[in-house]
Amino acid sequence: MTHETVEGGIQDPVLSEGPEWATWSDEQLLQLRLCDLRLSIEGSPVIDQIQALYSELAAHDVLFRPHFWFSNEWFSPDGVPGIAVPFYLAHPRLARLELAQMLEVEGGTPDSCMRILRHEAGHALENAYHLRRRRDRQAVFGRSTQPYPKYYTPRAYSKSYVLHLDMWYAQSHPDEDFAETFAVWLTPQSQWRERYADWPALKKIEYMDALMKSLAGARPMVRTRERVDPISRLRKTLKEYYDEKRKRFGVDHPTFYDRDLRRLFSDQAAFKTHPTAAGFINRLRKQIRRHVAKWTGEYQYTIDRLLEDMMRRCRELDLHVAGPEDQVRLEFTVLLTLQTMNYLHSGRHRVAL
Repeated sequence: MTHETVEGGIQDPVLSEGPEWATWSDEQLLQLRLCDLRLSIEGSPVIDQIQALYSELAAHDVLFRPHFWFSNEWFSPDGVPGIAVPFYLAHPRLARLELAQMLEVEGGTPDSCMRILRHEAGHALENAYHLRRRRDRQAVFGRSTQPYPKYYTPRAYSKSYVLHLDMWYAQSHPDEDFAETFAVWLTPQSQWRERYADWPALKKIEYMDALMKSLAGARPMVRTRERVDPISRLRKTLKEYYDEKRKRFGVDHPTFYDRDLRRLFSDQAAFKTHPTAAGFINRLRKQIRRHVAKWTGEYQYTIDRLLEDMMRRCRELDLHVAGPEDQVRLEFTVLLTLQTMNYLHSGRHRVAL
């Protein structure tokens, strides 16, 4: 899933007794197995958001309450009315490691955590009430049996889908469309009738509103407290986890932007004393990466890989800054945004599930 994040500024809550690994270096922590973190939802930083979610459900007379456990990522397993929460939200030290490894923390602020919880609660709700079997649900959102794509090409201007998480996530699969629509419906003061007036997506939210009214006061059909892939059973080390995660969200991007780089920078001898293009990009790296991620909804890690590729090509082509730096900064930001959107729309964008 892709999705809202926080960069920096992670605050440590006051803990009476922290785990031993909380004081370890990144290098030491990466050698630890996930199962050896010994994490529990109770008393963790996410408990306030979980209680807030329960309150939002109660406000609509929904009796269902998903159960939670820590795992390696966000997900709600098929057939299980519960939600897995990524382990790095269990402790500020783990959030800092996630930030260092992936450049962002998915769900790392109370607001972004609530957005994801509402989305995952939509999946868990479908499991709890067997909603995927309903023909009216299938008519509105499509069949859940449709295979999940390995990649998808979102239509950025479509008004047939709600906008809740990043990267037009509702478009990736009927189940994600349902979960995103549920999240919009559940969000307090979302003013969805006004926000989606004249959008075809409004009919989906109106269906959700009617569906949830019909479920008010109804006991869930599925009440298992099963936990799939709990952190206590994950034997891989943190290093192995992050190696796999970076590979998953990395890019395999051709160097078709050489022409654009040559237009923006120069390899002429007259500019050899000017700053190198690679050095110029590296100075702006963090700021531009953050801005482009916000504009496009793409993961900062993916954008950083594009920046790495561009800097490598600038070094190979021996490019230097040729114009006023303010103007070059603006033009490079536009270039990076366009290249990120090309990647997003090229059919090679990975759906993070």
